[in-house]
Amino acid sequence: MPKPRYLFVGAGFSGAVLARELVTRMECEAVVIDSRPHIGGNCHTERDPTTGVMLHVYGPHIFNTSNERVWAYVQQFGVFRPFINRVKASTSRGVFSMPINLHTINQFFGKRFNPVEARAFVAGLGDQSIEEPQNFQEQALKFLGRDLYQTFFYGYTRKQWGCEPTELPASILKRLPVRFNYDDNYYNQKFQGIPEDGYTAIIARILDHPAIEVRLNTAFRRGDAEQFDHVFYTGPIDAFFDFSEGRLGYRTVNFERIDAEGDYQGNPVINYPDMEVPWTRVHEHKHFAPWETHERTVAFRETSKETAPDDVPYYPKRLAADREILLRYRAMAEAQPGVSFLGRLATYRYMDMEAVIGEALEFADAFQRTTLRSASDSEG
Repeated sequence: MPKPRYLFVGAGFSGAVLARELVTRMECEAVVIDSRPHIGGNCHTERDPTTGVMLHVYGPHIFNTSNERVWAYVQQFGVFRPFINRVKASTSRGVFSMPINLHTINQFFGKRFNPVEARAFVAGLGDQSIEEPQNFQEQALKFLGRDLYQTFFYGYTRKQWGCEPTELPASILKRLPVRFNYDDNYYNQKFQGIPEDGYTAIIARILDHPAIEVRLNTAFRRGDAEQFDHVFYTGPIDAFFDFSEGRLGYRTVNFERIDAEGDYQGNPVINYPDMEVPWTRVHEHKHFAPWETHERTVAFRETSKETAPDDVPYYPKRLAADREILLRYRAMAEAQPGVSFLGRLATYRYMDMEAVIGEALEFADAFQRTTLRSASDSEG
């Protein structure tokens, strides 16, 4: 009896991890395709030929997770060096640490608060007339007050999302903590690091299996599904259905390269919240590998814009109109035989790398159980 053949659309973490897990656990063959000329999706890294710096081609990626299964999994495929992301915000009132912490509060207001005093002070800044915040702006005003909101969040949010913060859900701000100590670690996760030789090398090792075939520069067409026993689709869900229900809204980013000698900005990431500055942040990539030494440096100014048909989609907007379109696509996806949808694009969710990997591992668990149950039922 021939082995089942599975097609995995997308060679990022989602498709790569799932393909590797299924060929390792089951007697099957995997074909992984990607329309781009490289594996890795938006996590793709490569050495810059001019400076020798390892570039995060589609923007910075710092691996962070508290999921021990996910952390143990990626450790199998490369060395992750410890890395703490310490973001700064350059504003008209000075340069501050992000996320907002005790140092930020004391510096911003010219105070010497201890944690208890700072907590009480910030609580007093909030607009308590807002009982149940209905959008991002109301959540921020209730939580932080107008000064902190206007300085650190209003302009950045306008530039990042291309709309007024009143149009965005309040839940977005819940991902941005305020700390009443001097902890300026951007992430609050147990494990944090960056792979020594880049993310693409990690994904290449995940895909390095005799039962996995990788085809790059290969676009998916729905007719391809007929050649396989099952399709695992990690691309945009609206593209799968030829945008029949409309296009889902995404923001994308443009990068303006800066070459310099030595050290350009002294930090991996500096945000620019002021509306007068067109870019949202500047990232200098040599600082993502502090274990390396480079005489020259390369940085990128990042600006956000609406996603055109030929752009790389980054951040799902998930506005009210998007959610209505998504419900229709989800119903169509559930009725699609022989196809599974997973990953940030296929599920239209903002997902960090660790969430994508965790989902792929759990997806492999469920698919393996279902396949074994079906085999047992057919034998019975």
